[in-house]
Amino acid sequence: AEDLTSSPPLHEGHLTHHWDEVEPDPNQLRWKPFEIPKASQNKLDFVSGLHTLCGAGEPRGRNGIAIHIFVCNTSMLDRCLYNSDGDFLIVPQQGKLLITTEFGKMLVEPNEICVIQQGMRFSVEVFGETRGYILEVYGAHFELPDLGPIGANGLANPRDFLVPVAWYEDRKIPGGYTVISKYQGKLFAAQQDFSPFNVVAWHGNYTPYKYHLENFMVINSVAFDHADPSIFTVLTAKSTRPGVAIADFVIFPPRWGVANNTFRPPYYHRNCMSEFMGLIKGHYEAKEEGFQPGGASLHSMMTPHGPDADCFEKASKAKLEPERVAEGTMAFMFESSLSMAVTEWGLKTSNRLDKNYYKCWEPLKSHFNPNCK
Repeated sequence: AEDLTSSPPLHEGHLTHHWDEVEPDPNQLRWKPFEIPKASQNKLDFVSGLHTLCGAGEPRGRNGIAIHIFVCNTSMLDRCLYNSDGDFLIVPQQGKLLITTEFGKMLVEPNEICVIQQGMRFSVEVFGETRGYILEVYGAHFELPDLGPIGANGLANPRDFLVPVAWYEDRKIPGGYTVISKYQGKLFAAQQDFSPFNVVAWHGNYTPYKYHLENFMVINSVAFDHADPSIFTVLTAKSTRPGVAIADFVIFPPRWGVANNTFRPPYYHRNCMSEFMGLIKGHYEAKEEGFQPGGASLHSMMTPHGPDADCFEKASKAKLEPERVAEGTMAFMFESSLSMAVTEWGLKTSNRLDKNYYKCWEPLKSHFNPNCK
């Protein structure tokens, strides 16, 4: 049942899709962990705690992405959100989320992800100071990557994705229930006097879903060299150009490293894609210092990057024996074929930008010797 009053605009806070707020910055960027305010100082729920960090494209043309950070300390009370612009891929980093949807409830904890697809109403309950990352895509849905010669099984298997069991509440709210719509990058609020989660049952396959990252079946090189990092893709949002994604969600889970005659950490490289990285827990292998859980980095299109000097020296001298890589760690990447702009909040207002990031490469030395053949 629908019984909405009009939908006036709502204050968006730091939620935006305006990519020209500040001048472009092609440098390697890294952020310290984003701060979660104390509830006693500033109450933030999931919606009021959304902060747009970077993105490209725009929702009206149904082509583009946005990357948001959410920080919150209180649950959404008698209000819900639905996204008219696209899909949310939510990565909790600190604190669990109890998400109520029209399809039922999902408990999503750190090291799990969930996807709330376009138009689905949801409300988020939290249990303390909570933080995480969101990849929003306009105009495409997330799907499993094509496996090619891998065959039928591998990477993220369909059987490990979970959907909610139907749940409903028949509840009147005399004081009013607020339904928030994210529409063309803006927020609008409407009032009704009953819970929107009154759906008794559902059918079909257009649902929210969640996935535990420990279920990812890792594939890696077992002889020499590196395989392309695309082998770590969990979900992809395809573009109209074959082989090129609007966005990929990629993880770097615990695994064995066994390659011979190989520099095992990630190569130094430039990429035709934009690479946004976050860290759920532990220490990322290529930068064990500085890149912290709850922080992030952005290496933009064709901007060179790679392991820091300490990692290079250590890996260059290491005895190449089978070893566990990234044990107790989970780093991830939002990778996009779009050239992303950073918001004013990301570069200035958040006050979390690590201005010394570039220094991690300064001690690198040339080891080239033309006589080594």
